[in-house]
Amino acid sequence: MAEIVNSSPPSKALASKVSEDLRIVSQRFEAEPPQAVLRYALEQYFPDIILACSFGAEDMVLADMLFTLNPRARLFYLDTGFLFPETLDVRDRMMAKYQLAPDQVLQVTPRLTPEEQANQYGPLLWVHHPDQCCTLRKVEPLMHFLKGYAAWITGIRRDQSPTRANAGLVEWDAKFGLVKFNPLACWTSEAVWRYIREHDVPYNPLHDQGYPSIGCTHCTSPVQPGEDPRAGRWRNLGKTECGLHK
Repeated sequence: MAEIVNSSPPSKALASKVSEDLRIVSQRFEAEPPQAVLRYALEQYFPDIILACSFGAEDMVLADMLFTLNPRARLFYLDTGFLFPETLDVRDRMMAKYQLAPDQVLQVTPRLTPEEQANQYGPLLWVHHPDQCCTLRKVEPLMHFLKGYAAWITGIRRDQSPTRANAGLVEWDAKFGLVKFNPLACWTSEAVWRYIREHDVPYNPLHDQGYPSIGCTHCTSPVQPGEDPRAGRWRNLGKTECGLHK
């Protein structure tokens, strides 16, 4: 596989070669369990690899797998300033269960506080310009943070939305300029929850209250029976992604 240098993005030609190499690697893991993908990821990139964790069901499953494989692994979370208290609580329960040190759970924050954002862009930016709000509070901080890594791990699944349907288990992330691992891409929601029950994985109690997908307090609402699992994200705003994943 072409060497990945995380200090600067590869040229267009090299990125194309890397992308093709990773596609071949990804195909090799299609019939393998997520742990095999994670094991390969750690063998290739540790310590320059990190798990993106929103403390949702998928990310908690990956955290359980990751810290079982390597207790010294690390994760980060985007603290937008608008996280549910339940989300921060499951973070604390996770740290206790896996005996994680503070430097293994990295908090990534936006450049502006919520108050500074309101003063500069006006109140309720998430209503009037939701894409801009996500850019300020998620995309830009992540862009800066990931410059220090060669690879990252995410909990996206192909059946979550049309924009994720073609996600590879391993792929080149052109937006952020590094390798991206999606070990649960082939899994269903049922498989995720089966793992949580079988392995006693801590999870956000909001999942039991009609929140299959949990983001910021202002932009997340319960999902009614029969609705798409992501219908509660940016409801009535014509938006389905925050900009982190294609």
